Amino acid sequence: MLLVDGDDEILSLPAEAREVFDVSGAGDTVVATLAAALSAGATLADAAALANTAAGIVVGKIGTAVVRPSELEDAARRRQLLHYEEKLCDLASARERVALWHRQRLRVGFTNGCFDLIHPGHVSLLAQAKAACDRLVVGLNTDASVARLKGPGRPVQSAAARATVLASLASVDAVVPFPEATPLDLILALRPDVLVKGADYRLEQVVGAAEVSRWGGRVVLAQLEPGFSTTATIKGLSARP
Repeated sequence: MLLVDGDDEILSLPAEAREVFDVSGAGDTVVATLAAALSAGATLADAAALANTAAGIVVGKIGTAVVRPSELEDAARRRQLLHYEEKLCDLASARERVALWHRQRLRVGFTNGCFDLIHPGHVSLLAQAKAACDRLVVGLNTDASVARLKGPGRPVQSAAARATVLASLASVDAVVPFPEATPLDLILALRPDVLVKGADYRLEQVVGAAEVSRWGGRVVLAQLEPGFSTTATIKGLSARP
């Protein structure tokens, strides 16, 4: 599928390889899914991607058939798991992706952290961050950066392992490692529309808050899930016999 949005905005959506049984009704499925997604508030790019997925499902059925919501959910989940590696990128790739998202008039959000042992607090933070934007970029401290911030014995998991877990989450659209103690250089390079940090920070303590506000973005302080901390989890494990 090829989406032409404006004079020079072109989005190519490849079909997922599958055995085709019957192409009857594929076009109707695309139109119906596109209309339903747009009426629900989806962007044109997201609606087209959903319609493309729906068409891929319906051609795998015999005769004129329908696509059920559960089938779309399953297909989206499989695609998420299969293509998580595409979310891992360096700074240059991240800048290209963010520029494309901005050209598509999508709001780009940014949050960062060590994410050493993913716990429900992290999942909640990322979900709130994604709810505030259309595409979420996560800045991930490298191993050396974590060691400087957290001390000996950290990180527990390597940057590659931490990035893989983050990329597998539906709320995350890109993961970008950074070696510095703070993500300021990354924020300045990507110029996100929304900057998200936990509510344990005050607004003036959030790195990049002043810069994001200066170019018209906003800062969101996400509510924290009480009782969850990577440091506390590690101490608890160390204390067990």
